[in-house]
Amino acid sequence: MNYPTTKKTDTVDTYFGTQVKDPYRWLENDRSPETEAWVKAQNQITFEYLNQIPFREDLKTRLEKLWNYEKLSAPFKEGNYTYFYKNNGLQNQHVVYRKKSETDKEDVFLDPNTFSEDGTTSLMGLRFSKDGSLAAYLISEGGSDWRKAIVIDVKTKKIVEDTLVDIKFSGLSWKGNDGFYYSSYDKPEGSELSAKTDQHKLYYHKLGTSQKNDILVFGGVASEKHRYISGSVTEDEHYLIISAATSTSGNKLFIKDLSKQDIPLTTILDHTDTDSYVIENVGSKLYLVTNMDAPNKKIIAVEAANPTSENWVDVIPETEDVLSPNSAGGYFFAEYMVDAISKVFQYDYDGKLIREVQLPGVGSASGFGGKKEDAEFYFSFTNYNTPGSSYKYNVETGEYAQYWKPEIDFNPADYESTQVFYSSKDGTKIPMIISHKKGLELNGKNPTILYGYGGFNISLTPSFSIVNAIWMEQGGVYAVPNLRGGGEYGKEWHVAGIKTKKQNVFDDFIAAAEYLIEKQYTSSDYLAIRGGSNGGLLVGATMTQRPDLMKVVLPAVGVLDMLRYHTFTAGAGWAYDYGTAEESQEMFDYLKGYSPVHNVKEGTAYPATLVTTSDHDDRVVPAHSFKFAAELQEKQTGNNPTLIRIEINAGHGAGTPVSKTINQYADIFGFTLYSMGFNELPNKAILNDFKD
Repeated sequence: MNYPTTKKTDTVDTYFGTQVKDPYRWLENDRSPETEAWVKAQNQITFEYLNQIPFREDLKTRLEKLWNYEKLSAPFKEGNYTYFYKNNGLQNQHVVYRKKSETDKEDVFLDPNTFSEDGTTSLMGLRFSKDGSLAAYLISEGGSDWRKAIVIDVKTKKIVEDTLVDIKFSGLSWKGNDGFYYSSYDKPEGSELSAKTDQHKLYYHKLGTSQKNDILVFGGVASEKHRYISGSVTEDEHYLIISAATSTSGNKLFIKDLSKQDIPLTTILDHTDTDSYVIENVGSKLYLVTNMDAPNKKIIAVEAANPTSENWVDVIPETEDVLSPNSAGGYFFAEYMVDAISKVFQYDYDGKLIREVQLPGVGSASGFGGKKEDAEFYFSFTNYNTPGSSYKYNVETGEYAQYWKPEIDFNPADYESTQVFYSSKDGTKIPMIISHKKGLELNGKNPTILYGYGGFNISLTPSFSIVNAIWMEQGGVYAVPNLRGGGEYGKEWHVAGIKTKKQNVFDDFIAAAEYLIEKQYTSSDYLAIRGGSNGGLLVGATMTQRPDLMKVVLPAVGVLDMLRYHTFTAGAGWAYDYGTAEESQEMFDYLKGYSPVHNVKEGTAYPATLVTTSDHDDRVVPAHSFKFAAELQEKQTGNNPTLIRIEINAGHGAGTPVSKTINQYADIFGFTLYSMGFNELPNKAILNDFKD
C-alpha cells in the first residue's frame, strides 16, 4: 500500500517527568487546510482499495433491498393527536406522522427529509406542551451534537418564533405553554467541533422573547463546574427537577416548587456519589430511582418538603438483577436485566406487585411508559433474530396485542441465538450471545464479527439490526459479550471495568475471541473485531495487545488517544471511567500502557484495519482516528491494509442518513470478507434473489 505521506512534527508533552512524543498533533486542527488535504488523500486511497472488492456492489444492493421495508415506531398521544415515526423504507430520515383517531387518515407532521437536500439534517428531539398545542423540536446539522430548537403551532404546523441556536446535550421540557427549559454550553473559542466545552448551563426560554434574554436557571458558577445539567418539569407541572453532574456517572439532584415565586432550589442530593433521578410524583410525594446503597437500583418515596436521603423509604427494593423502571397509567413497570435479557413486572405506587408481564419471547423490551391517565400504552420487543414489533398494552388487565409487525425479507426462523458463559483471564464469568444461521458447521472457517463496548454503565441487550441480518445471511457469526465496564450487572460490574481496572474489559474481550476460536465457531483467519466510540477504544487496545488474535479490525469513531481525550469537546466528563493523564503518576502510566495511539509498535504485522470516523464528530473528535491511522500506516509490516474511511458531513452516528449508512456497511462488510480471503460472497445463492 502506498499510503499518503503524513508529516511528523517534534511536539512533545511531559507528564511527571516523562516525555511523550505527539508527532501528529497537527491533525487535531480540524479546520486547517493541511488536515483537510490529509482527509482527502486518505479517502482517495481508501476508496480506490474498496472499489476493487468484487462483491461490494452486491452487498450494497442486498442492503438496500433488505432495508427497504416500512418501519414504524410505537405511537404516543399528545393533546388531540396520536403521533408516530415512520420510514417508508429507504428514506434518509424517519418522518413524524399523526392522526386524531385509529380510523382517521394519517398526515405528515414533520418530515426531516425536507430539512436539507442531502438528508444530513436530522430530527433529534420532539417535545410537546402539556395540552399538546405547541411543539418544540431539535435538529442536528451534519451529525453535530450542537442543536437548534424550532417551535411550531401544532394545529397549523407554522413556526411561531425565531429559532434557538447553540443547544447541546439537552432535552426540552415545557412549563405550560409559556416556555421551556433547555441546556447548553457557551460557544467555545476555536473550532466548535473540537474545542473543550465543560461548563453546562440550564436556561428557561419564555416563548416570544429573544434567546439572548433567556434566564439562567442553574450552572455558570466558576467555582462549581458541572459538565452535564438537565432540567425537567413533572407531569403535573408542579416541580422542576434539576440534575447536575461532573462526569458521566453520578449526579447531584435539586427540586424547585414552580407554584411559588422566588424561592430557592431545595437540595435532594448534594454529592455525585450516586445515580439518582425522579421518576414520578403524586402530589408532594416524590418517587426516585437510585443506586444509593443499592448497586442494582431501587425505587424510593419521599416528601418534597424534606427530600434528603435520610427520609427515603423503599418502595421497590433492590434485587439481584439490574432495575430500569418506567411509569404509565398510575403504575410502575420495572424492567429487570437477567443476564442481559428483559423481564418486566408491574407494581402499584405502594410497591405491591400486580403481575409479571409475559413478554413475547426472549430478548429486549422497551417503551413501558406513558402518562398517568393512560389506560393503554405501547411497548416494543426485539432480539438479534427478530425485527422490532410493537404491542398495545392494557394497564388494568395486563393483556396486550400486537399492534404492528414489520414485513421484511428475512425469516427469523432460519436463525438462532445462544447465550453462553465463558471465563475471563481472572476467572470472572462473562455472558455472550452468539447468533448465526441454523445448522452452522463448527469448522473454524465461519466469518465472525465479535462486537463489544464495555464502558459507561451501558448495557448491550439483544436487538435486531438489518446490517447484522445481512452478515448472518452470508453465513457469518455475530457474537456480543457483555463485558465488565457495562451496566448488565449493576454498578459493581461497571466499576470493575474503569480506570485502573480497564484492562479487565480488554481481557474479557480477548477471552471471548479465544472462546469462539476454541469452540471452532471461527479461527484467527476468519475473526473480525468491531466496536464504536468506547468500543473503538476496546478494539484499538485489543489489536495492539493481541495482533495475532484476529484477521480484521474495525474501530469506529474510537477514543484512541487516552492521554488527550479529555481536552476535546465534552471529553473531560469521561474521566469517571478513564481517569486522566494529569491525575497522578499511576494513572498516567496506566493510560499510556494501553492507549492505542501510543502502543502501535514498529515492526509488527497488524491485522487488516479499516478505521471509520466522520468529519463532524464532535463527541469523539476524528483526530483520535486520524492519529491512530497515521501510526498504523507508518509502523505496519506485512501486506495487510491499514485504511481510514472518513465520512464527510456526518457525526458520531445518530441521525446519519440511511443512504450513508448503507454505503458504510457495504464498505465495512466488503472489506472484512475480502480481507478474510473471499473473492465472492460466501452465500452466492441469494444473489439471484435480490438481483431480480
